Amino acid sequence: MTMSAISCCVSVSGVQRTEATTNRQNVTRAVVSRNIASGRTSSSSSKVLVRSASMPSQGGPAPFAATPGKVRNVPASEFSKLIADGWIVLDVRPPTEGEKAPLQNALEVPLFVPDESSDIGTLIKKSTAFGMGGWWLGGTHMIPNQEFLATVQASIPDKESAKILVVCQKGLRSLSACEQLARVGYQNIAWINGGLDTARPGNIPTKNGVDVRVGGIGGLSEVLGWTEVQQEAGTGFAGGYQNILKFFAVILALDLVWFVWTIINPSD
Repeated sequence: MTMSAISCCVSVSGVQRTEATTNRQNVTRAVVSRNIASGRTSSSSSKVLVRSASMPSQGGPAPFAATPGKVRNVPASEFSKLIADGWIVLDVRPPTEGEKAPLQNALEVPLFVPDESSDIGTLIKKSTAFGMGGWWLGGTHMIPNQEFLATVQASIPDKESAKILVVCQKGLRSLSACEQLARVGYQNIAWINGGLDTARPGNIPTKNGVDVRVGGIGGLSEVLGWTEVQQEAGTGFAGGYQNILKFFAVILALDLVWFVWTIINPSD
């Protein structure tokens, strides 16, 4: 085989790897976007998107190459330090989450909002979101906020020197918002890796004094007190799921005692 033929094979192989990497990134983004719109988000999904967003493709630019080094991911424990350093907090959570645990001194501009339409297609999407976990987690079908970028640009016109810390409950929406802000020219952007759900009590102050993680709970899990933040506080129905389990354990124990009693002392 000649050197030119070998070079051609290597070139074709490189192109194929580049296309495969790009396709995987596109598929990942499509899946995550679908999950964001339906409200089905998780910290593990956030980690998948972080890996995809930070992985440069061979022979092509990274997804954030338009603003190299401008988007930072920070832990929730750094929140107070960034605020003291002059960072502006941009809360992109939907109203259903922000109203439960509103942040102090934050610009609230939701990236997604609940779909208020009542046509058959929307009702199907809402029922699907409910059946796929909304009944337990409280999520609902969301649609993009068409006024997001316009509102942010009107509220923060200085794209060169303004420092924006984008936050959401689980990290997915804030990362997506960072990408949109970078595309329109904002130079200093950061987001909390894993979202507000990774915060510990006292990391991030709220207007009503509640734990910021409360914004992410809902559905039957909230009613039963099955979430981590409720377990730590001992709140929820009947004092939390542990008390509910104890109640049923007592019922089963009493039933077992009654069963043994009827065996030892059979009635005539």
